[in-house]
Amino acid sequence: MTNPRETAIGPAAAPPVPAARLNASAGGENFPVASRLLPRAIRGKVVAFYNFARAADDAADDAAASPEARLARLDALERGLVRGEGAPEGAALHRSLAGMPAARAAALDLLPAFRRDARGIACADWDDLMGYCAHSAAPVGRFLLIVNDAAHADAQGPSDALCAALQVLNHLQDMGDDWTSLGRRYLPGDWMAEAGARDADLAAAASTPALARVRARTLDACDALLAEAAPLPGRIGARGLRMQAAATLWLARRLALRLRRGDPLAGRVALGRADFARGALAGLRVAA
Repeated sequence: MTNPRETAIGPAAAPPVPAARLNASAGGENFPVASRLLPRAIRGKVVAFYNFARAADDAADDAAASPEARLARLDALERGLVRGEGAPEGAALHRSLAGMPAARAAALDLLPAFRRDARGIACADWDDLMGYCAHSAAPVGRFLLIVNDAAHADAQGPSDALCAALQVLNHLQDMGDDWTSLGRRYLPGDWMAEAGARDADLAAAASTPALARVRARTLDACDALLAEAAPLPGRIGARGLRMQAAATLWLARRLALRLRRGDPLAGRVALGRADFARGALAGLRVAA
């Protein structure tokens, strides 16, 4: 999985909580989930969730380990989350979410996607990719809605759409490394075949015309998800999370535009400081 924490409906509009509390990998992500926009009482739960998900991501991505060893590490994280024993990141989240079974269930729902990553993945079609995102991405948004006491029925659909869009955008950013380093292809296989693109194209130094067509089609589908996600800020009562959702929507649209104009195989396509500043302003506009 490619950094599922980047699929949060959240933060990125404000500085993260002190890095010492986060897994060391937190700094390089597009949409870090731990933010000062969150109420202080919630931040510890979000950090524990982040560290659990990051540990699971690292386990699934360990190129030096066999699939069986990766799965064993994920099993240990699940034991920690469910029973409070096993991997320390799971046990810490178990303690943090005492009395919050819905939030614990959201965290548990991440693991099927990590297990799929650990075994190897090549998405058959868009529906297959969306099924993957239903575990790799949507639980992150649902968790944030739950811990912010904002899990209203009319917010879940837009949240799921935003999280899926962010996950797919991240896959597009990393599509070369995902294939060459981990042997994973998240682009829909039927779209690849229709465009005349091959998996081997993902290892090239620049996108072939066929692969560029697949990227454009995938971005069209992301735009539809972002349109579905657009009502989300207005459906969140918690002020900080509402601001984060608005900022993240703005940043997602900006990243999608960058990916249309750039080639992620030829060079890193990413957001810059000016983008994050403008995203923060978008969040502030919905603060009232």
